[in-house]
Amino acid sequence: MYDTLCLETFLKKQGQLFDEPVAETPEEARDFLEECMAEVFDTFKEMKRYFQENLDASGMTDQEIREACEVFELPDGRFLVVEG
Repeated sequence: MYDTLCLETFLKKQGQLFDEPVAETPEEARDFLEECMAEVFDTFKEMKRYFQENLDASGMTDQEIREACEVFELPDGRFLVVEG
């Protein structure tokens, strides 16, 4: 479920959600993401719908959702949502 791009992006940007690293290797990142049931979405629209249904996003603009600490925008346009 979590490809190399997801794992590398999470490892690189995990500081936006956590004060200290929760993973140092791709294997640790995969284990962590599986444990917290992180979700990967192909489009912003899919991710926004999930965010609004499962997280408190009432009154948030699209830009605020994109910049939420739980949202990791992947270089290929997908989104990884990690509920820390």
